[in-house]
Amino acid sequence: MKTVIITDSCSDLPLEYVNKHSIPVVYFTYHFKGKDYADDLGQTVSSKDFYDAIRKGEMPTTSQVNAQTYVDMFMKYVNEGKSIIYLCFSSALSGSYNNSLIARDMIIQEKPEADITIIDTKSASLGEGLLVYYATEMLEKGASKEEIIGWVEENKLRMHHWFTVEDLGHLKRGGRLSGTAALVGSILDIKPVLNVDDEGRLIPKIKVKGRRKALRTLLEKLEDNITKPEQQVVAISHGDSPEDADYIADLIRSRIKVRDIIINTIGPVIGSHSGPGTVAVFFLGGNR
Repeated sequence: MKTVIITDSCSDLPLEYVNKHSIPVVYFTYHFKGKDYADDLGQTVSSKDFYDAIRKGEMPTTSQVNAQTYVDMFMKYVNEGKSIIYLCFSSALSGSYNNSLIARDMIIQEKPEADITIIDTKSASLGEGLLVYYATEMLEKGASKEEIIGWVEENKLRMHHWFTVEDLGHLKRGGRLSGTAALVGSILDIKPVLNVDDEGRLIPKIKVKGRRKALRTLLEKLEDNITKPEQQVVAISHGDSPEDADYIADLIRSRIKVRDIIINTIGPVIGSHSGPGTVAVFFLGGNR
């Protein structure tokens, strides 16, 4: 039985990569300027337009993926006789994972032969995206479904996420920072550096003064934690801050030999909560 790897739009993979490798994507949705949109990897609303609107005061909201959307996506490939591996956005950040389990159960009741594996990646943005990248690479090299599932389960908690934000107000609205901490931090130009823990939650770890120091701290965390860098693809995502993403990429290339670097914009669903100016670095290391 042929295997298909499915992901969702919170993986923040470049559209060109997704199209080239024919990866099915479940689109999350967001409410923006009075309308509901699919987070379709920038095809409908460009990242520039999205982040410019936030800078002008727009406050988008997001929705989880409902079970029927998953049923429709999964059933297409079940009817084609394919095995499904769905690599899902962290369950600690969205209820979509639970809805995907409901969808799988609904399908299996109708079609007991359906082969659907759902993995909570405990990851977000290009952390999730890198797991999809490596799984797709394995699939295209002939790995079995079981080998791919085993690798993802073994390595997902080794996927490091280190990131910083420009505007603390977005973290405050998302409940990641108290109002007092956000106010004091803004006045003193304090920038948090956060990571994702083993449950897939965003956790503030370090406070540094100034944007440039925060960006350099991301590099330091990569240097301290990355394993076998020459074999790795490092990913950088950003909230419409390409110059800062390029700055980090240049620092990495000048100091560490890696296989490749992927850079892409953070999509609207995650960007609604992190805001413009967010920069994140993702790589495999020791345990988070």
